[in-house]
Amino acid sequence: MSIGVAPLPLIPFPVSVADAPPVRLTEATRIVTGEVTRGEAFLLAAAIAERTGLDMELVIGVSPEPGDIVLALGPGGSDEGYTLRTGDGVLIQAETPRGAYWASQTLRQLLARDAEGWFVRGADITDRPRFAYRGVMLDVARHFFSVAEVCRFIDGVSAYKINVLHLHLTDDQGWRIELEGWPKLTELGGRTAALGDEGGFYTAEDYAEIIAYAAARHMTVVPEIDTPGHTHAITVAYPEFTEQPVMNDHLESDAARLNQALPVFGEPYVGWGVGFSSVKVGDAATDAFIADVFTQVAAMTPGPWVHLGGDECLGTDPADFAAFVATASAAIAATGKTPVAWHEAGRSGALAAGTVGQYWGFRTPQAGVADAARTFVDGGGSLIISPADVAYLDMKYDASTELGLTWADGPTSVEESYAWDPADIVPGVDEAQILGVEAPLWTESVRTPADIDFLTYPRLPGLAEIAWSARDGAERNWASLRERVAQHAPAWQADGIGYYRSPEIAWPQA
Repeated sequence: MSIGVAPLPLIPFPVSVADAPPVRLTEATRIVTGEVTRGEAFLLAAAIAERTGLDMELVIGVSPEPGDIVLALGPGGSDEGYTLRTGDGVLIQAETPRGAYWASQTLRQLLARDAEGWFVRGADITDRPRFAYRGVMLDVARHFFSVAEVCRFIDGVSAYKINVLHLHLTDDQGWRIELEGWPKLTELGGRTAALGDEGGFYTAEDYAEIIAYAAARHMTVVPEIDTPGHTHAITVAYPEFTEQPVMNDHLESDAARLNQALPVFGEPYVGWGVGFSSVKVGDAATDAFIADVFTQVAAMTPGPWVHLGGDECLGTDPADFAAFVATASAAIAATGKTPVAWHEAGRSGALAAGTVGQYWGFRTPQAGVADAARTFVDGGGSLIISPADVAYLDMKYDASTELGLTWADGPTSVEESYAWDPADIVPGVDEAQILGVEAPLWTESVRTPADIDFLTYPRLPGLAEIAWSARDGAERNWASLRERVAQHAPAWQADGIGYYRSPEIAWPQA
């Protein structure tokens, strides 16, 4: 077989990779699996057909033959671990269907073509993840994205073994989830978006569709209802539950700089300013409303986590803030879910035991931020690491890129987004106390799926590698990553992903 040798373009890079013979693919190649991994095999067959045009037969519960692609359950090293070996066909073995799915994503990255047709690059791979939580966040509150657009986003990021989708469902600019008994949240609070764009919301059926689509790709959805600040959309719908906006110098200067209006109580807000809104704290009716919201959202969500927000609550008195996050985290815990909160909530000292904190400070924590983050660990929880200056996908790549923001010590280049490690961020927190890594995409300036693509790729693959691969791995370095990322461009083009052709990377000629 005349197949040339090329560097393996695997992202995230596996624990170990050894040479093995390549495997030629034809219309006669079968995908053989058992009943338990039928769904994973179906998705693999569909992905191969879309990429190569080869419509392979999927067969269940038969003995494999030479040349087959086989998905089998067996020892995989961990719940999400797997082995993949080429030779007389392709053999994938994993302890769980989840591991088999991640292995199939690796197989997709091994697909290549030469003059004779399609083949699988040869490899003997053993792999498992470093962190259990490997997330992205999509802000659908500032700008709304349809079910189909969210599912397209899921397809793209799951290819890099991302297993959590954090949906930022509510903010000052819009409320995006329909709840029983509170119709105005979506009728009034969901009709607008940032910059005056059209809003939208998910019905219960829409939300269930997103969850099911994600689950088939072994991704867990984490819903966020941002409270007690970032709540102006509630003001538009049910003003009796909220306070008057509290202005601050930063809000006013940003509004002037961006030529955006300041928030007005009871009117939709389409600017970018933050920190002015708050629900009423200690009010019995508001407490009942908040409890019902979290109870309904928890009941709609099969995953273990519900995010209560807790960031940038400049319009909430500190004592009221502490009281609120204590009540909200307890309400979530009462549903059987684990509360998640942005790191500011750690200052309250009254969170429900086991609450998970999400750190969004910089690589070098600002004053007091590390202390706030450590309180989650002290309370029996753990941390999700999302340093804004390296993990936020909405930052500009460089000064010349029109799309994106710069407030988080930006711009953030592709190399900078990769040149850090989660265990080095919060002093006094070791790796065992880190649940994982998340790359948020805020959408103040992100209005279309094309905008999502531009800011997500090529940064997301490197962030996914930080979450999956060992920090001391042989290929865990920028020189290797930039070469491997370049080899993903043809697949992105084939999938219609409009990535940013960063000058940091030597892209193949179009």
